[in-house]
Amino acid sequence: MAAECLFCRMAAGEMAVEKLHDDELCFAIRDNNPRAPVHLLVIPQEHIDSVRELREEHGALLGRMVSVANRLADAEGIGERGYRLTFNCGDEGGQTIYHLHMHVLGGRQLGAEG
Repeated sequence: MAAECLFCRMAAGEMAVEKLHDDELCFAIRDNNPRAPVHLLVIPQEHIDSVRELREEHGALLGRMVSVANRLADAEGIGERGYRLTFNCGDEGGQTIYHLHMHVLGGRQLGAEG
């Protein structure tokens, strides 16, 4: 755990946050600055700085993160309508918290990115 990391503090229970999902690999929360009507974050329990740090051995983690995102999208009523899963990587990629996390965005027509 990185002591100064916001998501590590959430994972450790040091910060009160409503978790929509919580297991040994990842947890999910609502984004506190939503960019869409539904904006969730799926976050690994393990501190990984960014998507650039991922290796083959993280395959089970990524599979779990996508599975959780799909289940939560269904629970939020956007599963059939469509949604976006994204990772921001680095400053120019829009990453603001350096602890890997996946955004689940939906609830409206999403435009092209980039």
